[in-house]
Amino acid sequence: MNVAVLGGGAMGHVLAQMIEEKEGFALAGIVDPLNGETLADLDGVDVVIDFSNPANLPMVISFCEEHKCPAVIATTGFSDEETAQIEALGQKVPVVFSANYSLGINVMKRVVAEITPILEDAFDIEIIEKHHNKKLDAPSGTAKMLLSAADPDGSYDHVYGREGNRKRGKEIGIHAIRAGSIAGEHTVLYAGDDELLEIKHTAGSKKIFAAGALKAAAFAAEAGNGYYTMEDVLFG
Repeated sequence: MNVAVLGGGAMGHVLAQMIEEKEGFALAGIVDPLNGETLADLDGVDVVIDFSNPANLPMVISFCEEHKCPAVIATTGFSDEETAQIEALGQKVPVVFSANYSLGINVMKRVVAEITPILEDAFDIEIIEKHHNKKLDAPSGTAKMLLSAADPDGSYDHVYGREGNRKRGKEIGIHAIRAGSIAGEHTVLYAGDDELLEIKHTAGSKKIFAAGALKAAAFAAEAGNGYYTMEDVLFG
C-alpha cells in the first residue's frame, strides 16, 4: 500500500519513518504545503494520511475525489463547516476521521461513555488536557471528543476554564495547558464526596498516533465508501 503523508512537520516525519519500516506499506511521499508542495506532485497513491492543517482540506478533498483515494484525516481544529465537508467526502471515498488516533485514547473514550451515566448524579466532572507549547488549538480535539463521550446529549453546561466568582451548576469544566514538549495528556476527573476517580491517558511519543493512523489506513483501504471513526476501526 502506497501512503502519501500530508504534513512536513515532526508528526509527518515520524509517520513516514514508521511507514518505511512496516511490512505491506510504502511511502509514496511526504507533502509539505508550507514549501509549496501538493498531493498532485505524487503518483501511485493508495491512501492519504493528513497530519497537517485545516487549511489543506480543499487539497485533500480534491485529490481524493479525483483519484478515488481513501483518506485518513488526523488534523484537528476544523470548523463545523469543514467537518461537514469531511463527512460529505465519505459519500465518495472511504474516510476515517478522528481527533486522536491513539488506541488507548479511543478505549478511554468508550470507558467514559459507559461510566458517566452511572456517576453523573453524585460526581462532578472535569476534563484536563496538556500539550506542547507549539500546539495552536485549545482545547484539543481529543478533549472535545472526550466531552462528547461524557455528554452526548448536551445536558451539561460546558465551562472552558474558570475565572471570577460563580456557583457550580450541572457543568463539565474543560481546561487546557500548553507547555514544554508534552506529547499529550488527557484526564477525565470524577469528583464525589470523599472519593476521586481519574481516568488518564499519557502519550509518551508521537509514534502512538502514527501507529493508529496506519491501522486506520489499512481499514480504509478495504472499506467501502463511507465516513468512519476509530470506533469503527477498532470495534467494528
